[in-house]
Amino acid sequence: MNKSEELRNFCIIAHVDHGKSTLADRFLEFTNSVDFNKRRDQMLDSMDLERERGLTVKLSPVQMRYSARDGRKYVLNLIDTPGHVDFSYEVSRSLAACEGALLVVDASQGVQARTVANAYLAVSQGLEIIPVINKIDLPHARAEEVKREIEDIIGIDASDAILASAKEGIGIEEILERIVKQIPPPGGSVDAPLQALIFDSIYDNYRGVICYVRLFNGTLRVGQAIKFMATERGYEVEEVGTFRPHLVPVDELGPGDVGYVIANVKSLVEARVGDTITDALRPAETPLPGYEKIKPVVFCGFYPLDSDDYGKLRESLEKLQLNDASLAFEPETSAALGFGFRCGFLGLLHMDITKERLSREFGVELVATAPNVVYQVVLSDGTILEVHRPSDFPESGRIKEIREPYIRLTIFVNPDCVGKVMQLCQNRRGQFVIMSYITQNRVRLIYDLPLAEFIGDFYDKLNSATHGFASLDYEHIGFRADDLVKVDILIHGEQVDAFSFICHRNAAYHRALAVVQRLKELIPRQLFEVAIQAAVGRKVIVRQSVRPLKKDVLAKCYGGDVTRKRKLLEKQKEGKRRMKQVGRVMIPQEAFLAFLQMEEK
Repeated sequence: MNKSEELRNFCIIAHVDHGKSTLADRFLEFTNSVDFNKRRDQMLDSMDLERERGLTVKLSPVQMRYSARDGRKYVLNLIDTPGHVDFSYEVSRSLAACEGALLVVDASQGVQARTVANAYLAVSQGLEIIPVINKIDLPHARAEEVKREIEDIIGIDASDAILASAKEGIGIEEILERIVKQIPPPGGSVDAPLQALIFDSIYDNYRGVICYVRLFNGTLRVGQAIKFMATERGYEVEEVGTFRPHLVPVDELGPGDVGYVIANVKSLVEARVGDTITDALRPAETPLPGYEKIKPVVFCGFYPLDSDDYGKLRESLEKLQLNDASLAFEPETSAALGFGFRCGFLGLLHMDITKERLSREFGVELVATAPNVVYQVVLSDGTILEVHRPSDFPESGRIKEIREPYIRLTIFVNPDCVGKVMQLCQNRRGQFVIMSYITQNRVRLIYDLPLAEFIGDFYDKLNSATHGFASLDYEHIGFRADDLVKVDILIHGEQVDAFSFICHRNAAYHRALAVVQRLKELIPRQLFEVAIQAAVGRKVIVRQSVRPLKKDVLAKCYGGDVTRKRKLLEKQKEGKRRMKQVGRVMIPQEAFLAFLQMEEK
């Protein structure tokens, strides 16, 4: 039998918390791919953060050896994928390295938003899909109903879906048998020029970049001269190997193999995800289809609590970026917070995970500004600017229109919560697209929603309205123009960029009032009255004042002529008037930090 006939490359796709990682654990145990003494839950989740939160952040490949019932021996390459929408780019990269996918659906929750999205991704890439209904041991399991949901919502034949329980180990052998029988072996030729797709990469402090590759043609062996087709840079292979799940060196990798290659590559810029590795002496004519370049959609400022830690923060972000190619950052300064970095993320969870990793893995204590999105500003002369911060907005007289990013939001919800969810979406400027009843107990709502309205507390409000039973998924659908304004915050007549924000004109007054009232509580009282104003262009829409401190200038006057007291009061009044003209308000950093913490809440 040809070596590639023994290979099966597959991944597991599912909604969050439907049992992907637990199912992968049972596969590793059933095939004896891990030492009994080293077994633990979520074996493919390498980060402590992943195990604590019970979610997968990074894709994880592993090779298993399986002896089928017919006596044939197979090599199975599994790639465990994340389920959260923020990490959907990891799923698409996994699918490109496989011929098949296990579509795992919770027997009690049924088809959820990410189930549909991931299934469509797999179908679009031509993968063989095997439906698996997991958690059949739960008391509220409804396997037959879930089969019908898979057929009605996704359009996949689920009549022979495998009933399993990863927790109890039920159906594991049946799944493996279906994999070797139903998923086709990889194609490719040993004699063709080398073509290896980089589907992920990590950075090792001692060995440089370790590229995770899937070979489509040719062979890859130690000592071979290779070339990265996107950068045209050449290297010599130092080591190749497979994942068991730790790195295990082998002599060579052939067509269909999933493994790693180490070639003394110094940075991830030299070995981009989606690039094709080929033989330097006998190169392939064309590279393999890669991936779309990842574009951040949510932006946030990271500033060290201690300004002396700026260099440490930069170094930590650079190291983190080596293992997370989707993280983008650039230096920026703030009058209030000093030197920091403007960071781009794929979503709020991605931002939260990054902040947590910086604290845990690198010991960096930082403050994060409120998240915002990128806007497109069309100027009067037709020029289009990408604007990441309110301070970068041009003067209002030069602006023709402002466009903001939109998402198409798909929500699965119980019928009795439909009204609340629709009201929530409409309050957030959502545009209704369609509503359909999937079953008697499941409704699918689709809305087009501004991303800026989503990244606030939308998810928390949705959970409150549906008692935590809603699931959602979204995709970016481009930019749309709307009546957006920049609201400037002025303290004692001086504009403070750190407090400025962008919002819809109809919401400008209420948001400005909330910000001004918070600042009134946070800014310390001065010896003169301090005006806090919110303005759109030249028009002030909200004003509050911080009352001045009072000094009792009559304390030393024990009786005597009233004119003496009047003279002292007039003198104080004149001093306060003069001080108000020339005085400056020094806002302590603690006020900025308190404001940002209130914004997060």
